[in-house]
Parts: sequence; C-alpha cells; structure tokens
Amino acid sequence: MSLAADNLVLQAKTAILEDQVRRFQALQNDGKWEEALQQFQSTLQCAADVLQGSLKILEEVARKRSPRQSF
Repeated sequence: MSLAADNLVLQAKTAILEDQVRRFQALQNDGKWEEALQQFQSTLQCAADVLQGSLKILEEVARKRSPRQSF
C-alpha cells in the first residue's frame, strides 16, 4: 500500500478509536460498568491498531528518507 493510502487507513482507524472512546465514556457515565469494561477492551484493541498503523507509516517514511541522508 502507498504511504497516502496508509495515511487514509490510519485516519479512519483514528476516527473509529475516537468513537470507541466516546462509547466507553458514555457507558462509564451511565454506571454500566460491565458493558464499559467490555467496551474498554475493544477501545484498547483499537488503540493498538492505531499505534501499529502509525509505526508502519513512520518506518516507511524513515526507510524512504534514509538513503537520501548523508552524515
């Protein structure tokens, strides 16, 4: 996948993560602790996906820039 496509996927995953966080907070505010715990697990998995996507993009950028740099 191209860097631009990876960036779009990361943006989509970030939007999903933000929605997951809102759901968790709503359940927590409503005192629905069991559901909030389940949502928290989903939120953590989504956050891990976002971090992995970010790392992939950073590694790709570093790989592309590395041959051009001279020390």
